[in-house]
Amino acid sequence: MARRSPARLLAPLALVGFVVALIIVVNSTAGDGGGSKAGDAGPAATATATPTKKQKRQKARRRYVVKAGDTPSSIAEKTDVPLSQIQELNPNLDDQTLSVGQRIKLRP
Repeated sequence: MARRSPARLLAPLALVGFVVALIIVVNSTAGDGGGSKAGDAGPAATATATPTKKQKRQKARRRYVVKAGDTPSSIAEKTDVPLSQIQELNPNLDDQTLSVGQRIKLRP
């Protein structure tokens, strides 16, 4: 009987080790904002009263440019503007006739 190569045993062990390491890395970066510990009072743990630049920019948006696959309800969800307000400001808005590049009013 021929002797088996050690690679036949080491390859599955290496695969399992890689999967475990990948799971550890993904869990440590996705769970708590970049690997800070639960007792750490870093930037993720402190609450700020001032909105970020992105939030300011979104609140200031008065119009939205339609992208492929958008519907009035998805636009309302993306922009945090109630669907009723979008429909009120755009009375001829129909989800069947939305076209890419069309501008929609979000705020008066």
